[in-house]
Amino acid sequence: MRALRDVVVDQPRVLLVGINPGLRSGALGHHFAGRGNPFWRLLHAARLTPVLLDFSEDHRLAEFGIALTNLCPRTTRTAAELTRAEIARGRAALAAKIARWRPAVVTFVGVSLYTMYFARPAGGPGAKRDTIAWTKRGSAARSPSRGGLGTLSGSPSKAGARVFVVPNPSGLNATFPGFAHKLVWFKKLRRYLGP
Repeated sequence: MRALRDVVVDQPRVLLVGINPGLRSGALGHHFAGRGNPFWRLLHAARLTPVLLDFSEDHRLAEFGIALTNLCPRTTRTAAELTRAEIARGRAALAAKIARWRPAVVTFVGVSLYTMYFARPAGGPGAKRDTIAWTKRGSAARSPSRGGLGTLSGSPSKAGARVFVVPNPSGLNATFPGFAHKLVWFKKLRRYLGP
């Protein structure tokens, strides 16, 4: 497996954050390389990139003021294989990157990633956990104040970046199964970023 390189931009207009590399991304050394993963098509269709990039061109995001990283660097079949210790290290590393790069907006690619990042230990003074509100049908509630998608409260670091959440583009995302369902939120991100 090959380590994925971050796409680094000083003061990017947006920092896209994934959970961790999947098996194909780890094998090829590029972000969002999974067969059938529409991440690159979503960026282009939402006009976040003016050209359709291939996963092998992930470094080109810097040309458009977009930085890209993962919470955890280890390649796994699923994010469920990550340990609590890895996630804790990932939180600290991501906060340091945000402080260094100073993005205007940090976009978490997936609701579960957002909740992973903002999780707080239970108990103790001031302890609080940002969680998703689940409906009776088992889908995530869409209210930003309840941990859904879109513009969310909270800052991922003292750098003061705004926070936005888009659906995980994976085909395994049953809550947003089709391209169109995901594209709605990538377009909202584009509008949120402005011209």
